Amino acid sequence: MRLGALAWRYLWARPLVAVLNLALLALGVAAMGFVVIVGEQVERSVQRDLAGIDLVVGAKGSPMQLILAGVFHIDVPSGNIRRNAIKTLLEHPLVGRVVPLSLGDSLKGFRIVGTTLQYPALYGVQLAEGAFWTDKLEAVFGADVASETRLKVGDTFVGTHGLGASGEAHGDTPYKVTGRLARCGCVLDRLVLTDLQSVWVVHETALAVDDEDKKLLEAEREVTLLLVGYRSPLAAVSVPRWVNAQDGLQAAAPALESARLLRMVGAGTDVLRGFGIVLLLAAAASVFVGLVHAVREREPDLAMLRMLGAPPRRVATLVFAEALLLALMGAALGLLLAQGLTAILGWELSRQRSLHVMAWWWSAPLAWLVLGTLVLALVAAAWPAWRALRLDVSRLMQAPR
Repeated sequence: MRLGALAWRYLWARPLVAVLNLALLALGVAAMGFVVIVGEQVERSVQRDLAGIDLVVGAKGSPMQLILAGVFHIDVPSGNIRRNAIKTLLEHPLVGRVVPLSLGDSLKGFRIVGTTLQYPALYGVQLAEGAFWTDKLEAVFGADVASETRLKVGDTFVGTHGLGASGEAHGDTPYKVTGRLARCGCVLDRLVLTDLQSVWVVHETALAVDDEDKKLLEAEREVTLLLVGYRSPLAAVSVPRWVNAQDGLQAAAPALESARLLRMVGAGTDVLRGFGIVLLLAAAASVFVGLVHAVREREPDLAMLRMLGAPPRRVATLVFAEALLLALMGAALGLLLAQGLTAILGWELSRQRSLHVMAWWWSAPLAWLVLGTLVLALVAAAWPAWRALRLDVSRLMQAPR
C-alpha cells in the first residue's frame, strides 16, 4: 500500500479525534486568515482614498469626524463652512490645491457630492461612459452606484434629503445622468458626483419661499468640506495651525487621523489574531497527543511493516504524512471559512455604503500562514515519529498476544 493511502487510513481510523483536530486547525487558520484578508484590504483602501489629500478643512468639531466624512464618506459632517473659505485658503502661499465638497443629499443611500472636476482628477479616475457635467443638475455615477441603481446615461433621478435612504425627495429638481466612472476601487465608486451649483440650487429651491428668500440663500451659500493639497511639505507644520486659528474652521490631517483609526481597529484585530494563535497551539497539542497514542496503539502494525521490509525512516515518514494530511485539510478549510466570513463582511459593508472589502483575496501572508500550519503539524509529529523510528521490533514480535 502506498504511504499516502496508508496515512489516510490511519488518520480516519479514529474519526472523532481527526474531526476535533481538523476543527481546531480550521478555526485557528480562519481567525488569522480573516484578520490578514480584511486588514490588508482596509489598509490599502485607506491609503488609496487618501490620494493627494494633505489636509481636510471643515466646521469646528472632531478631526476624526472630518476625515471619516470628507475622505471615506462613512460619517456625517459636523456642519458647513462659509464659501469664501475656498478663496481664503487658495490665497495662502503654501496651499496649492483646494477641492470643495458639498454634502447633504443621497440616492438610495449613495451620497450626492457637489464638487469640481478636480475631485475625480485627484484619484486619476477616467470615464467609462458618457461625459462629465457641464451644467448644474447633471451628475456622474461611480461604478457601484451605476451597477446598483441600474440608471444609464441620459436617465434622470431625484435626490433625497439627508445621507440615508429614507429622506424627503427633491422632486422639483431632478438630475440627469451624463456619465459613469470606471471602477477605481476607491471611494468614488460609491458616490454620485455633480457640480457645486447643483447642490446649492436643489436646497435653495426646496427652502426658498419667494425670490427675496432665494437671493438671501444665494448670498449665504456654503460648502461642507475642503480637501487641501500643499505646495511644499513644510506646509504641514504651519497650515493646520493657521486654519484652526480662523473663525469657524477646523483642520484635520488625514495621515495622522487615519493612523489613529488603524490603531483603533488594530486593537480588535490583535484580539482575533491572538485567538487564532491559541486555537492553532491547541490544535498542535491535540495532534501531538493523538499521534503519541496512535503510535502506541499501532506498534504491532508498525512492527509488522518493519518485518515486511519497510525501513525505519519510512515508518517515521508515515507519522509525518498523517500530520501533514491533517494540516493541509485544516488549512484549506480554514482559508475557505476566512474567505466566506470576508464575503459576509463585504456584503454588510456594501449594504451600508461603507468600505469596499471583497472575498477571494490572496496574498503572501496567507501563504506564510499555510506554511506555518504545516510546520506546526510537523513539530507536533516529531516526537511520535521519533518513537516510531526507534521501535524495538524484536521485543514487539516476542510480546504475548
